[in-house]
Amino acid sequence: MEKFRESMLALITETSTYLPPDVRVAINAAKQNEDAGTRSALSLATIAENIVMAEENVSPICQDTGMPTFEIKTPVGANQIEMKKAILEAVVEATKTGKLRPNSVDSLTGENSGNNLGAGTPVIHFEQWEKDYAEVKLILKGGGCENKNIQYSLPAELEGLGKAGRDLDGIRKCILHAVYQAQGQGCSAGFIGVGIGGDRTSGYALAKHQLFRRVDDVNPNEDLAKLEAYIMENANKLGIGTMGFGGNTTLLGCKIGVENRLPASFFVSVAYNCWAFRRQGVQVDVNTGEIIKYVYKDEVVKMDQAAPVAATEDEEPREIVLQAPISEEQIRSLKVGDVVIINGEMHTGRDALHKYLMDHDCPVDLNGGVIYHCGPVMLKDREGEWHVKAAGPTTSIREEPYQGDIIKKFGIRAVIGKGGMGAKTLKALGEHGAVYLNAIGGAAQYYARCMEKVEGVDFMEFGIPEAMWHLRVKGFAAIVTMDSHGNSLHADVEKTSKERLADFAEPVFK
Repeated sequence: MEKFRESMLALITETSTYLPPDVRVAINAAKQNEDAGTRSALSLATIAENIVMAEENVSPICQDTGMPTFEIKTPVGANQIEMKKAILEAVVEATKTGKLRPNSVDSLTGENSGNNLGAGTPVIHFEQWEKDYAEVKLILKGGGCENKNIQYSLPAELEGLGKAGRDLDGIRKCILHAVYQAQGQGCSAGFIGVGIGGDRTSGYALAKHQLFRRVDDVNPNEDLAKLEAYIMENANKLGIGTMGFGGNTTLLGCKIGVENRLPASFFVSVAYNCWAFRRQGVQVDVNTGEIIKYVYKDEVVKMDQAAPVAATEDEEPREIVLQAPISEEQIRSLKVGDVVIINGEMHTGRDALHKYLMDHDCPVDLNGGVIYHCGPVMLKDREGEWHVKAAGPTTSIREEPYQGDIIKKFGIRAVIGKGGMGAKTLKALGEHGAVYLNAIGGAAQYYARCMEKVEGVDFMEFGIPEAMWHLRVKGFAAIVTMDSHGNSLHADVEKTSKERLADFAEPVFK
C-alpha cells in the first residue's frame, strides 16, 4: 500500500498541475478561432501561458483545487479499505506540499480542517469490475464552476426559450439555458457534463461522470451524439466568450449521458466545468501498487503560445499603471475596457472576510486600497516566511450582498475578481468612486508571479483560502469591466446573450 499511496500522490500532482492533451487541443482551437485583438483573445493567450507555467513549475493550474473526486474500479478481492486509507494519506501529503489547497470546511462552524479531510471529503466512489488491474480517475472541480451547476425538472418554462417538455427538444433547451446562465462566472470557455433522468442525486452524479469522457469521443447513442454536436455548434453563438467578455467560444465540450427515471420525475442535470479541466486517471497494478499507464496522457500536445494578433489602433485598449493606494481622481478617469496594471499593496478578501468587515473594523487601512477576491495556495518556508504558490481570482458575485457597503465603509478604490458583480455593487462604484477589475479566472500561476512579497496575514482562523493576505505586487494586470460611470461589460454581455438565446426557442428535435 505504500507504493499505491505514492501512485495516488503522483496522480493528484499530475491532475493539479498538468492539463490533459484533449483539453489542450480544445483550448488551442479556441485560441485560433477568436477574433484578433479582442478581450477574449488576450484572455486565451493568458490561459495558454498559465498552463505552460503550471507544468514547468509543477504548481496548481488554478488555486481552487476543488473537491477531489475519485472514481475507482477494482478487481474482485482488492482491499478497498486499505486503498481508501492510502488515498487519504496522499491527499494530506498533496495539501502539505501545495498541490492541493486546503478546501475542506465544516459546514456548521466554518472551520477549515487544513488537510482536505473531513466529513464527505474527499469524495471516493468504488466499483468492482472483471479486469485484473485497478483504474483510478480523479477530477478537481473548483467551487466557481461547481456553483454554476444547475438542475431542471421538466416540464418547465425557461427564460428566453419558453416551454421545455419531456423530450429531446426540452433537453436541448435546458442545456442551452445552462450555458447561458453560467455567463463568465464559471470561468468560460467551459465544458459541461449532462445527466438525463435518474433522481435528484443520481442525475447530478451522472452529469459529473460525463466529465470523465474524452473531449473528442463520440457518444454511442446516435440521438445524444447529434444533440452533443448541436450544442457545440449553437452554444457558441450566444457570444458569451472567454471569461464572459464576449467572443466566439463559450463552450469547449459537451458530453451527455442518460439513465432511467421514475414516471413522475424528469430531471436534466448539468455539471459545469471551467476551462481548467483538471481530470486524470491511472491504471494501477493491484499487486505492486505501481502505475501501469495514465488514462488521459496518450500524446504530447504543446500549448499554442503565439502572441495574439494586435488590434487595430482604433481598438487598442488603453493601458493605465496605478500605484496603490489609488486616488478617486485616478479611478474616475477609467472606463470599461481599460487594462489596468497595479503595483503596490493589495489585500485578499473572500466570503468570511466580507461578512466580518460588515460589523467590525479592518486591521489595515483600506482607504484607496485594492481588495482581491482570491483564496491563494500558500506555503511557509523553513524561516517561517509565506510564499504565494497560486493566486488566481475567485468568483465575485458571492460578495454582492456586502461589496457596496464595504466600499463605502473603508474607501476601497478597486475590487478585483472574476465574473463581474451586480447592480448594488455597480451603484456603489459610481457613488463612492471605485472600479471592478476582471482578472483571468484560473490563471493562478500567471498572477502568482506578480506577487513580490507577502507583507502579512490576518484572520488565519478563517483558514488559508479565507484569510486576509497582504501582498506586495508588481505588474498585476486586469481589465476594467465595471466602471464608476454606471457601465458594466457583464450586464451588456448578459443582455446580448439573452437576446440570442431567444433565437433557439423554436423546436429542433421532434
